[in-house]
Amino acid sequence: MELLIVMSVILILMAVAIPNYMNMRSQANETAALEELRTINSAEIQYQTNFPANGFSCGLAALGGDPKSGPPSAQAAQLIPADLASGYKSGYLFNVVNCTKVTVNNQDVYTSYEVTAVPQSVGKTGHRGFCMDQTGEIKADPAGGTNCTQPIS
Repeated sequence: MELLIVMSVILILMAVAIPNYMNMRSQANETAALEELRTINSAEIQYQTNFPANGFSCGLAALGGDPKSGPPSAQAAQLIPADLASGYKSGYLFNVVNCTKVTVNNQDVYTSYEVTAVPQSVGKTGHRGFCMDQTGEIKADPAGGTNCTQPIS
């Protein structure tokens, strides 16, 4: 009988603790996603400075790259970690979209971009989606997608 009481108490505690743990984990993933957006924005500014003929990068792979493979290039600038360059980190999927380009001297130059971060599983790995453009302003989509309308302060 005592064992049943102990098991009941443990189950009640687990029923209370697990949802709180999952919510804290989602919040931690959202915070990490915001920091990764800032990292990507900084890398884009560095990329534009280092490779002015290209402007901004229109892909995470170009911002990444392995330092062991040689010096940085426009295709592998080595500005962000490999896991972020893969497009997945801390329960979020990252992507560079909506790039605008102009042609200067027969060379495509990207003049704007938008980075999106959406939860891999809305409600589990995060609740909100995030977007950031070349101005550095971050906005959120409360539904977890890329319809970002709410400014993040």
